[in-house]
Amino acid sequence: MQVAKWGNSLAVRLPKSLVEDLGLKAGDQIDIIDATPDRLAVVKADQRAAALARMAERGWNASTDFRFSRDEANER
Repeated sequence: MQVAKWGNSLAVRLPKSLVEDLGLKAGDQIDIIDATPDRLAVVKADQRAAALARMAERGWNASTDFRFSRDEANER
């Protein structure tokens, strides 16, 4: 993979096989869990599961089919 300039940041393109293995799509978050000079380990960040876990810690219950709605959350 080649490192490229993207604005003031650096970026890499992920190989198709890694994208497919992790089930990634545009907008997904990944976490770098380990890095050495010759190896980089990543994992797909499951923000939905993390948010539901935080809700459960606070005693907020959501059904298993609950979906967050950005529009609904930002209604004024």
